[in-house]
Amino acid sequence: MSTRARRAAAGDGLFIVGLVGRAGSGKSAVADTLAADGATVIEADLVGHEVTEQDPGVRAALAREYGDDIYRPDGRLDRERVAASVFRDPAARARLDRLVHPRLVARIEERLEGLRARGTRGVVALDAALLLEWGLERACDAVIAVTAPQAEQVLRLMRSRGWTEEAARSRLLVQRTDEAFSAAADVTLENTGSIEDLARGARAAVAALQAARAERG
Repeated sequence: MSTRARRAAAGDGLFIVGLVGRAGSGKSAVADTLAADGATVIEADLVGHEVTEQDPGVRAALAREYGDDIYRPDGRLDRERVAASVFRDPAARARLDRLVHPRLVARIEERLEGLRARGTRGVVALDAALLLEWGLERACDAVIAVTAPQAEQVLRLMRSRGWTEEAARSRLLVQRTDEAFSAAADVTLENTGSIEDLARGARAAVAALQAARAERG
């Protein structure tokens, strides 16, 4: 069981579950399972897209950093080009993170406040690979880590993102290990079986975590 801080009992009717894990681990499949059961899903990647495409200050800063053509004619950011640049240049990555991440986290927090204001109840799944770096585990009632054998992670990334094996392995090298994610989580789901196995595990984990949270009050 993690010793990391979680949010205090709020009585707002929400059960906020942070989903963490390496790329290709199966976080999105867990989020999809919870969504099918009625959970509200906040996907950090999509919120990041909103920030980089809708925030005028971010757009201007990225244009200064990479050139005006970093935004395509349809207004969308050329993410592949940005990713390739920051992967090779840690300083550029740090500048990008300082620019985007505070605004991204603020939007996620606004989403959570919006759910409370509307009287939404039930499970909220916060799918965010950098949840721990952002300190958002403190906004969660529980954190679930999803792990998988690295070979499976690589294959999933090659299929889903069109990366080469080398590119997939290189991206995984700069991420936390499965062990580090597990150490920060309340429950770890080992994604070594079928998608149905993972779904059953996710449902059981959330039910157990909700029961434990209710007991703590």
